[in-house]
Amino acid sequence: MSSLSLAVRDSNTMLRRNLLHAWRYPSGTLNLLLTPIMMLLLFVYIFGDVMSAGIGGGGADRSDYIAYIVPGLLLMTVGSTVIGAAVSVCVDMTEGLTARFRTMAIYRGSLLVGHVVGGVLQCLMSVALVGAVGVAMGFRSTDATALEWIAALALITLFALALTWIAVGMGAASPNPEAAGNMAMPLILLPLISSAFIPAATMPGWFRPIAEYQPFTPAIETLRGLLLGTEIGNNGWITIAWCAGLIAIGYRWSTARFNRDPK
Repeated sequence: MSSLSLAVRDSNTMLRRNLLHAWRYPSGTLNLLLTPIMMLLLFVYIFGDVMSAGIGGGGADRSDYIAYIVPGLLLMTVGSTVIGAAVSVCVDMTEGLTARFRTMAIYRGSLLVGHVVGGVLQCLMSVALVGAVGVAMGFRSTDATALEWIAALALITLFALALTWIAVGMGAASPNPEAAGNMAMPLILLPLISSAFIPAATMPGWFRPIAEYQPFTPAIETLRGLLLGTEIGNNGWITIAWCAGLIAIGYRWSTARFNRDPK
C-alpha cells in the first residue's frame, strides 16, 4: 500500500473516531449551539422591530431584520462550534493519547486531519440546524439562484476550515482543556463586534475599523450578498484572503505544536 493510501486510511480512521465521540457526547456541541440560537431569538423577537427600523430607515418590519441577521448568525455558529475542536485537540495532547499514537505505525498527521475534517463537518451540521431555526422564524432567500446557494455553502465550508485550523492550533498550544476553551472564546466574541447585528457604517467612527478589519465582517457581507442579493463588492476576495491566511497560520501553528516531543 502506498504512503498516500496509508495517510488517507489513517486519517479516515481518526475522522470516524472524532465523529463517534461527538455522537456519543453531543452535549458539548449542543451547548455551543445555544449561543447563536439564543442570539437569534433575542434579537428577532425582543429587539427585532427597533433594529429593523434602524436598518430600514424608518418603518419597523421584523421580517427585514430576520433576513439581515441570519447570515451573520450562521457564521457566528461556525465560530461557536470550532471551540469544541480546540478542547478535543487539547484533551488528546494533554492526556497521553497523542504520545500513544506516536508509538503506533500510523500516519503522523492523521490525528490533526481527523480533528480538522470532523470539526468542519460538525460546523456544517450546526449551521444547518441554526439555518432551520431561522427558516422556522421566517427567513427566506427567494432571490438566490442555485449557483449562489452553492457558492454560499462553499463560503461557509471554507470559513469553517479556516477557523477550525486556528482552533486546532489553540488546542495544541493550551496546557489544559479549560485554557483551550478560554483561548478560543474570541471566535465567539468577534461576530458580536462585526456587521452581524448592525451595519458597520452605523457604528461610531473610532469603533468602525474594529468591525471592518476582521474576518467575520467581509464573510458575513459576502454571505448576505449571495443569499439576499445585496452588494458584495470586494468582500468576497477579502474573505478568501482572510481564509487562506488563517488556514496557513493555523496549519503551521498546529503542526509545529503537534510535532514537539511530548513532555
